[in-house]
Amino acid sequence: MSVEIKLSRSNRIYRPNEPVEGKIVTKLSSSISHQGIRLKVNASVNLQVRGGSAGVIESFYGVIKPITILNKTVEVLKSGRISSGSTEIPFSFWLKDPGEKPLEKFYETYHGGDISIQYLVSVDISRGYLHKSLSATMEFIIESEKENLPEKPISPEMVIFYMTQDTQRHSLLPELKSGGFRVSGKMCTLCSLSDPIEGELTIESSAVPIQSIDIHLLRLESILVGEKIATESSLIQTTQIADGDVCRGMTLPIYIILPRLLTCPSIFAGPFSIEFKVTLVITFQSEQSKVHSKSNFKTLKSWHAAESIPLELIRTK
Repeated sequence: MSVEIKLSRSNRIYRPNEPVEGKIVTKLSSSISHQGIRLKVNASVNLQVRGGSAGVIESFYGVIKPITILNKTVEVLKSGRISSGSTEIPFSFWLKDPGEKPLEKFYETYHGGDISIQYLVSVDISRGYLHKSLSATMEFIIESEKENLPEKPISPEMVIFYMTQDTQRHSLLPELKSGGFRVSGKMCTLCSLSDPIEGELTIESSAVPIQSIDIHLLRLESILVGEKIATESSLIQTTQIADGDVCRGMTLPIYIILPRLLTCPSIFAGPFSIEFKVTLVITFQSEQSKVHSKSNFKTLKSWHAAESIPLELIRTK
C-alpha cells in the first residue's frame, strides 16, 4: 500500500494568491475503508543558532521556536472506501482565504544554513485504531505575488571597485607588498533573482603571477536571540572566472547564475534577516598556494587578495 501527492505544476511553484491543486494517488493491493482523507498545510520559518555565532552565549545555542506562517487542515473526503489498484483523488485549496488575515507574511521558500522557510502539504488517510494511517508529505515552493513585484527590467545599480595591496587588511606576501598589484572592475549590486549577477574585472598590474580568480556567493543570516543578534555567514556557491595567469589590461566578464532554493529576496524582518554578498578572491602563485589550493572566504592567506560587495536580491515580474 502506498500514497503520494502529485501537484498540478511540475515545478511546484505557487504564489500566495493562487490555489494549490493536485491529486492524491493511492496504490492498493485490496480495497480499504477509511475514516476520512485530510490535507495538512504547514509553513514556517525555522531558526537555529550554531555554536560560535558572534555575540551569543552558549545557553542560547540550538533550535529556536519556529515562526508559523500557515497552519491549516483541508478535508478532501469524508469516511468511505478506496478501491484496489491505482486511485487518483483530486484536491484544491487556497493558501490565503478571502478576508482571512494571515498569521505571518508569506516569505519566499528558502533553504539556508541557519534559516529555512518551508511550505509543506501532507496527506493523512485515517484507518481507525487497528490500522496504521497512510500518509505522505511534499514540499511546494512559494514565490511573491506578481501584483506586488516591480516591472522588469530594473535599473541596474553598479558599484565600481578596485583592489590594491593597500586595500587589504591581512598580511600579504613580501613580493606582493613591495611589487604591488591593481585590479579594477564593476558589478551589479541590485539583482533580480531570475537574472544573473553581471559585471567585469580587469587586472591592470600585478608583480606576482595569478593562479586563479574566484567569486564566492555568501549568505548572511541574522537571528534575534533575546536582546542579542546572532549573525552567521556561509558559502552558497563558488564560481571560477579565471584559471592561471591573466593578461594585463584584459577585461574578464562576470556572470553568475543564482541557485533557486538557496537564495530568496533579501529579507529584513524583526526576528531575523537574510542578506547576501559576493566576495571576489584572487589567488596569487606562490609555493604556499600550491599546497593550499582552495581559498577560504573566512580565512584569507598571504597569497590572497579579496574584495566584498553587498547584494540586494529582489523578485521581479
